[in-house]
Formats: sequence, C-alpha cells, structure tokens
Amino acid sequence: MKTANLAIVFTDIKGFTERTSRQTLEENQRLLQVHEALLAPLFKAFGGRIIKSIGDAFLVTFESPTQAVLSGIAIQDRLWHHNRQLLEDEQIHVRVAVNVGEVRVEANDIFGEPVNIAARVEGITEADEVFFTEAVYLSMNKAEVPSQEVGAFELKGIPGKIRVFRVPRAPYRVLAPTPDAVLPSPEEADSLPPFGNLALARVESSLDLGQRAAAGAAAVGQGAVAVGQRAAAGAVLVGQRATVLGKQARTATDALWARTYAKLPPAITTKVSSTAAGWGVCAVLLAVVLLGGWLLVNSGGPAMRAIRDVEGATGAEKVTRVNEAKRLIRQEDADQRNYLNGRLEEAQGNMGAAVVHYALAVRKDANGRAESRLISLLKHEQCAVRTGAVEALASLRLESARGALESLADDGGPNDGESGGFLGLGTCDSKKAAQSALKRLAAD
Repeated sequence: MKTANLAIVFTDIKGFTERTSRQTLEENQRLLQVHEALLAPLFKAFGGRIIKSIGDAFLVTFESPTQAVLSGIAIQDRLWHHNRQLLEDEQIHVRVAVNVGEVRVEANDIFGEPVNIAARVEGITEADEVFFTEAVYLSMNKAEVPSQEVGAFELKGIPGKIRVFRVPRAPYRVLAPTPDAVLPSPEEADSLPPFGNLALARVESSLDLGQRAAAGAAAVGQGAVAVGQRAAAGAVLVGQRATVLGKQARTATDALWARTYAKLPPAITTKVSSTAAGWGVCAVLLAVVLLGGWLLVNSGGPAMRAIRDVEGATGAEKVTRVNEAKRLIRQEDADQRNYLNGRLEEAQGNMGAAVVHYALAVRKDANGRAESRLISLLKHEQCAVRTGAVEALASLRLESARGALESLADDGGPNDGESGGFLGLGTCDSKKAAQSALKRLAAD
C-alpha cells in the first residue's frame, strides 16, 4: 500500500442539481464542457493531478498545499472573468475546499480521513470562495497566500472541531506576482476580480489552455505578416488547388479566399492559356485576398477592435481592456456574443474556452465566422488546441470541415503523441482524433 502526504482539493458548482433539472441534456453537456475547459487547465498549471471528475465535481491532488490554494484562487478569478459576459442564469459559480494530510494512493483514487475532511469542508464552503483547513494554513507559505479564519466547525463523521480558514477578497498587502500589477483602490475593487488576479497572473504567460494567441505576439505587426504570407501562398496555389479552396477554409484568410473565388466569373476561374494572363489573374486574386486580410485586421466594429487591444496587454492595463471588451460584447446582438466571447478568450490565450464558445456560436453565426475559426484551429501549433477543434467540429457534424480534417488525418501536426491532450489530460494525438472524426462524419 502506497501512502503520500498530499493537498486535496474538492470543487463543485453551486446549484448544479437544481439547474440541470430545468435544462435539456444538451444544455447540461455544454455546461459541463465549459466548466471543465475553465478549471482543468488551471489545476494542471499549478501542478495538480485530477483524480476524479464526476458531473460537476473535481477531486484533485497537489504536492504543495500553497499551490493547491493558489489554484483555487485562480479558478475563482477566472470564473469571475467568464461570468462577467453572461446572464445570471448562465453563470458558473463554484466552491473550492482544500485539506492536506497523509492518504492512501491507488492507481486512480485516494483514500483516508484527509479526503473525508476535505469533502466535509466543501459542504460548508460558500460559492465563489476558497476555504481550507488549519492543516493547510500551518503548512502553506503565508507570504504567498493571504488568509482569514472563518471559525471552528464540527463536521459529520470527523472527531473534534476543525478550524477553517478562507482566502479574503482583494486588495491585499501581499505583493502581486507581476511587477507591473497595480493594487486597486476600494472604489475600483468592485469592478476587478475578487482575488485581484493574485494567482491567475502567475500562470498567464505559461497557462496551457491551448496557449496564448502568440502571447499577444506583437499582435498587429506579426499578425499582418502572417496575413501577407497566407495571401501570397494562396495566390501561388490558384491553379493547383482551386477545387480544394472551393470546398474548405483552412485559416481565416483561406476562408475569405474560398468565398471570393467561388463568386468570380468562369472567364477568370478557368485555366488561363497564356503565362502573362495567368500572372494577371494571380495578381488580381492576390490583391483581393490582401484587401480581405486588411479588412480582417482593421474591421469588425468596436467589440472586435477592443478584443484586439487585449492582445499584448499586461497587468492592470490588460484587466481594463478585457473589461472594456466584455462591455462592448454585451452590447452586440445575442447571436454574435458567443463568437466574440470566443475571440476574447483566444486573445487572452484561453484556447479551451475559446473552442467551446466557437462551437456554441456555430448554430447561430449566420455568416460562418465561428465555423471558419474552428476550422482554422485545425492548423494551430498546439496539439491540444487542434484536438479540441476536431472534437467540436465532429460533434457539430460539419461537412465543410471534411477537407481540413482529411489533411490533418493524413499529415498530423506538431507534438502529436505527447502528453497533454485536450484540457491538459492524457496523451495528445490530433492526427488520430481527426481520423476518428472522419469516421463519425462518414457514419452520418
């Protein structure tokens, strides 16, 4: 029998049972998908191991009690950001409880009194809070995690009283982990995350939710170069791959190319006999695609411009820009919000949540933006993102994605076969996932 001294974290969603009783099965499934996409990568980012996920509940272990509490703080701030853009009935509020102690460890489970205590503490934890036991308080790094005693409680099946602590709300005297972070005034606190991004900021640059949108990667400059490269490549392939471009859109620029090509007259799209005329057609099409690329970068209305402003921002400036983008998104038509929320999640590097929003948007996005965005993610450099997009496209039964899925099923992508599947779990293999998705499409 193997034993280990571990920090144990329990989480669940407030009012989950009542909520599922008034929702359809599809709505319940989407709720759990979003919930997992938001929480699971944060557990991993702080060194956690997910032992069980049953419905709305997670049981996770950490070697460090400090990291365990920080993961709970990050989760609550992450959910605050997520909930700001939703109606009250659509929001997700969770409870996080932490204990530490020696447990018996088996292949896929843990046992012992510390687990029972953690479960009981979760029962008294309030929504949007992080509660932890005295054992955690005594063993964690108090210079990193602020704390406040809640009281001593008699817990069912546990002898004696257990002292319970909570993480108080920001602002803190504890220094924030980033040098450019600015503590808010009491007046500003209500409009900022409840725990001041104290923990979330620690993993912003490395959080594996699918990776940041090139860490903001000097977004406008490098993004413009990428658009130009794709446009040039598309122009060279006019003669060779017109049929393929007519069927699918492999990137956002390719999607524009495909729709533009489909509308051109036969005199242009048929094979041109002279070299000079051929280069003339290429030049015209290249100009069209470059113009489309410029429009992609510079259009989209106030909400899209605000989303682009988020890319590359850091610290307090980033929080301000994210909040402004969310405000503008709430002013958009309801059928466009999921797509825009996906773009905002992508701008923050939260690719798992972005995929979920794009999938929700596909059914309402009449102009196909969310569909094209999902298809473009099949070429993402991160395996976890490609796999997430594959699963979403397969679930949506999108025939328009068949060509891109076939390409991925044939060629695969970077990091296939390595650890870190969709949501950070298991082994990632986007090539295998694409092959499986094609079988599901064929079955339809």
